[in-house]
Formats: sequence, C-alpha cells, structure tokens
Amino acid sequence: MPPQNAPFETETLPYGEAAIARAAGLIRAGQTVAVPTETVYGLAADATNAEAVARIYAAKGRPGFNPLIVHVTGLAEAERLGVFSDAARAAAEAWWPGPLTLVVPLREGAGLAPAVTAGLPSVALRCPAHPAMRDLLAASGRPLAAPSANASGGISPTSAAHVLRSLGGRISLIIDGGACAHGLESTIVAFTGGAPRLLRPGPIQFSELEAIAALAPDRVEAPGQLASHYAPSKPVRLNAIEAEADEWLIGFGPVTGDENLSPTGNLKEAATNLFAALHRADAQAVRAIAVAPISDEGLGRAMNDRLGRAAAPRS
Repeated sequence: MPPQNAPFETETLPYGEAAIARAAGLIRAGQTVAVPTETVYGLAADATNAEAVARIYAAKGRPGFNPLIVHVTGLAEAERLGVFSDAARAAAEAWWPGPLTLVVPLREGAGLAPAVTAGLPSVALRCPAHPAMRDLLAASGRPLAAPSANASGGISPTSAAHVLRSLGGRISLIIDGGACAHGLESTIVAFTGGAPRLLRPGPIQFSELEAIAALAPDRVEAPGQLASHYAPSKPVRLNAIEAEADEWLIGFGPVTGDENLSPTGNLKEAATNLFAALHRADAQAVRAIAVAPISDEGLGRAMNDRLGRAAAPRS
C-alpha cells in the first residue's frame, strides 16, 4: 500500500517510445523512475544531480553509507567517470553490455553527486543490456544511478508489480518491461588495486577470478554487501527438506515444496525465479518461509549469497 499522504501518484506505462520520453523528462527534472534491466528493476535518477540522488535514498529508505551503481551507455562514458586499469577495461570489453558491475577508482572531476559513491574513492559502474534502460540512458543524456527499485533491504523486484507494491506512492513512474531475464543482481568485481576482488556473485561467472577473489571485505564497497539484505518480512529458514508447521516451502529439484524454483534442478531457471518466489511466499498467510538446499556451484553461489542475507538476523 502507498504511504499515507503520498507525494506521488505513481504512473505505470508499458515500455515503448512514449514511456521512455516521459521517463527521460522526469529524469532531467530530477525525479526518480523505475525501469527494467536484465537483472532486476532499477530505481533510476540523474547521477550528477544531488537532489535527484537524495530522492533515491528517500524513496528506498536506503542507508547513506551504501553506494549506488551508476549505469552508463558504454566504456567511453564509464572512463569519464572512473579510472580503468588494463584488466578492468578488458573485463568491460568482454562482458558489457551485461550484468557485470566494475568498481574502479573515481576519476577526479567526474561530476557525480557525492552521495552516489557514499564518500568512497571508488565508483561502481555498469553498462546494462536491457533495451529499456539503454533507451532511457540515451534519451536522458545522463549517467543514471539505479539501485534495485524496492524498499531498502527488501526482496529485489523482477516485475513492475513488485515495484508498485514496494514503492507505490513514493516514485513518479514505473516502466513495465515484463519479467527480468536473469532475476539476480549483477556480478560486482573491484579493480581498485592488486588482484581483482569479487564483491558480489551474480549471473556472470568468473572462475578465473574467483580463485583469487577476497570475498566479504570488512567495509561496504558496493551495493548488496549488507549482512541482512534481500529480505522478506517473514523469517527465512534455509536448506529445508520439508516444511515445518506454518511455513511456506520453496522447493528446488527433488524437494517439491509449495512451489519449485526448478523441478529439474536447472540453476539458471531457479535464479530467474528466485525473487519472484520469495515475493509470493512473503504474501502467504504463514509464519515463515523455508527454502530447499541449492548447490553452491555456478549460479547457485549467487543464489545462496542472496538467500544467506535474506535469512540473516535483522538489526
């Protein structure tokens, strides 16, 4: 439900020229717009406008120490904002556009609003593949700060309906581009000196980097690193084979459950379905949510990262 005395009448438009034109006008006016990406829906605002960025934090209730990913049209624009090593440039050339975020040193005079980097000397950059986000970048002519379009710490949105339930009344516009293809947030890798470090697993697998990655750094350097994150309103129990009393069981493979992420045990199918399943489970009239065991290989590692944070104790 929208909050009482909501400042916005949230509009939802199907993805197309009219929606992009409307969204670009709002972005240039310093407002926030929810837009689909290939990972999850993002809450976009002009990354160079301090007031617009503040509206992202206000709409989400996001902690000010949690930096934002800046979406760009390509490597040329990214290099105007951050300092790329040869290794970072090679990663961008190999996987952009796509679900890969690179954390690199912030370039002096980049012109980004200070809140985007949360005071850090680095910036998180991504070149998205989804046509809606790419069209919005082109039409607005701005780099776009765009965390997931949901209340901070909650389940990430993979449909326009998820966004409306979480942020309805708090934002101006939602562009409805259907369900997101990957359903998990981008892989985040830091190129800030020394060996590349995996900060958040995601759809892109870096087997050659993971062997040397320093996981779980002590300080927050990128989105999605808080201990409790991606969380439903109900407690979450992991590695469940059967449901306990008053639990909704999300199954996987041979664990049937009340619904199943992938009856065949396909990790790509399961990753695409994960957040939508958590949204449905959270809407059930039950006490808690249980999730079946998921292999910790490949995409399973990214899924278990999200589920571990969803099940973490709330502060």
